[in-house]
Amino acid sequence: MNKKYSIDMCSGNIIGKMLIFALPLMLSSILQLLFNAADVIVVGRFAGDNSLAAVGSTTSLVNMLTNVFLGLSVGANVMVARYTGAGRENDASKAVHTAVTLAILSGAILTVIGGLGARQILTWMKSPDEVIGLSALYLRIFFLGMIPNMLYNFGAAILRSIGDTRRPLIYLFAAGIINVILNLIFVIVLHMDVAGVALATIISQTISAVLVIRCLILEKSSVHLDFKKLGIDKKICKEILRIGLPSGVQGLLFSMSNVIIQSSVNSFGATVVAANSAAANIEGFVWVSMNAFHQAAVTFTGQNYGAGQFKRIPLVMRDALICVILTGVILGRGALFFGPQLMSLYTSGSEVVTLGLERIKWVCGLYALCGMMDVMVGMLRGIGYSVLPMIVSLIGACGLRIIWIFTLFQTERFHKPTFLYVTYPVSWAITFMMHVICFIVVWRRLNRKI
Repeated sequence: MNKKYSIDMCSGNIIGKMLIFALPLMLSSILQLLFNAADVIVVGRFAGDNSLAAVGSTTSLVNMLTNVFLGLSVGANVMVARYTGAGRENDASKAVHTAVTLAILSGAILTVIGGLGARQILTWMKSPDEVIGLSALYLRIFFLGMIPNMLYNFGAAILRSIGDTRRPLIYLFAAGIINVILNLIFVIVLHMDVAGVALATIISQTISAVLVIRCLILEKSSVHLDFKKLGIDKKICKEILRIGLPSGVQGLLFSMSNVIIQSSVNSFGATVVAANSAAANIEGFVWVSMNAFHQAAVTFTGQNYGAGQFKRIPLVMRDALICVILTGVILGRGALFFGPQLMSLYTSGSEVVTLGLERIKWVCGLYALCGMMDVMVGMLRGIGYSVLPMIVSLIGACGLRIIWIFTLFQTERFHKPTFLYVTYPVSWAITFMMHVICFIVVWRRLNRKI
């Protein structure tokens, strides 16, 4: 194993190592969002608000279609981390090759679904007539890059399992710079509008995938990749699916509730859609920063569980919650404070800015609740419980949002964008408390087995 990049998660100070793990991951995610924001900013500034709405309004749909398969990368992360912590290098190697094979299959399936079903799904989402054509064009091109997208995400998950979050950061930075340059060329110089943004995205995704796969091929440890060994190990695949599939379904359920919310936002017209899209992009920077500690909770818990270091698991939870609360409060309130300036980066329309600030107030201002909820999900997944947080999320977060939209939101008094945004912090708080109760029950059961 390359000790320069790996982290010993099973001994020593936890919070220091967690920060070493999480900060590069945080920067990677922020960079990825910066490059995605570049897509939105370029089309918003140089192609108009309809193009901004067309690109931005597809985010929830893309997440809905990809989250099930990205959930499998969580399963791969947990299994490789567990085998690494237990010193089972042969099983870790089998998990790596199974995961990469699943990435290729997942990408191929998404390419077909996204390419064939884009416009129909957008119609079901009530996408405004003035942007549906542009949105469908963007999605069809975007989904052509799903195989490299999956390869990068699964490859990065494998590297995270041994504590390596630095090399994916370097690869993402290189690919992202190319993405920004291509955005400017395709949209401003060649006037390709949303098609140019989508094409730039899949080119940069392919570059990041090639770099991370090359890294695994050159790796000398148990995560070494050999294309001749690609294939599905049935036993390990079953475990990856057992952990990863509920994680993916949970992501799907969240995304479905967000798609329903997006559909409700779409009913207010292109101006509100543009404002919502820009605000959601700003919020994304806060969420991915907190999500780094969710990933840390999954990986640290998985390795310590595999190594039999059960007493360290509550300490992992404590430190992850401290980190995520501080991150959520500082960045969330910062986004609220600098909201007008941040919104102005996306659009020059004063009405769009004002409407976007309303979403930022309710979502960013209370975003720490979301981070706390995600850390508890990560703790449960790390010890092998993935169905439980899926069920809790279905009941607590998704169910509440959907009930709200189809009941109170339909009344004249509450039929406003603000009352859509309120559902986010309320659902986070309720679901966090439910996950805490579940973890206490699971932990007591685990202690009786030790």
